Amino acid sequence: MPLQTPARPRTPLTPELALPPPFVALRLRELGDAFAHAISVASEQGAGTLVYVGRFDLAEFALVLEPEEPLALARRAFYAGMVALAEALAAHAQPETAIAIDWPDAVAVNQGVVGGGRLAWPQGIKEDETPPWLVFGGMVRTVSMTGVEPGLNPLVTALEEEGFTDVLSGHLVESFARHFMLAVDAWKESGFSAVAKTYLARLPAEQGLRRDIDDNGDLLVRRNVVSLGKVEVERQSLLARLSKPSWFDPVAKGPRA
Repeated sequence: MPLQTPARPRTPLTPELALPPPFVALRLRELGDAFAHAISVASEQGAGTLVYVGRFDLAEFALVLEPEEPLALARRAFYAGMVALAEALAAHAQPETAIAIDWPDAVAVNQGVVGGGRLAWPQGIKEDETPPWLVFGGMVRTVSMTGVEPGLNPLVTALEEEGFTDVLSGHLVESFARHFMLAVDAWKESGFSAVAKTYLARLPAEQGLRRDIDDNGDLLVRRNVVSLGKVEVERQSLLARLSKPSWFDPVAKGPRA
């Protein structure tokens, strides 16, 4: 179970977001770093703390989790976060808008990357130890601030350019929280396979491939090799990919442009 209701009461800094229990919102100023702040307060604030930054050009937030499993298994909570992020976008999208995930961490709208997710855990925790906390961080570009004419770079985009004209960053954060709880409920009732199925359905389809997520979060890609009459299995490491998010620009501290 990737999220527990905190045992101790906490007072939110702001009532602005309409969040389901057990979430408690902590708002940062516009220049704040939600991911870094959530990591810094994770031990003190506990599960359900949702840190977000009030910006118009980015939906930026981070959620504190308290896993019950060893780190090697608990890291799969990242997939629940990515499912919630993609489903939150889909809930606000115009009809026929394509919302896809580029494994493991980038989210694309109509084939243009708008942002993605990150995951952090305490340093020094071994794979067979249960970490006291995890932090899932999400970021979505709502408005492009580069000054580049829309469409010139089809590999990146912003929500405003894809028809999300009436969606504020706070709406996406609220929607993420609701969809994350749905993912957690599905995990509890049917096991992690329910989360994996929803996640894998967001990956771009490729003929002749079957994808699965291993117990440690690695992606298993199975290819039918007709000429050899066998199935080849390729393992892609989640841990290796989480160390350097594909969508994040560490200099600009936002989605890559």
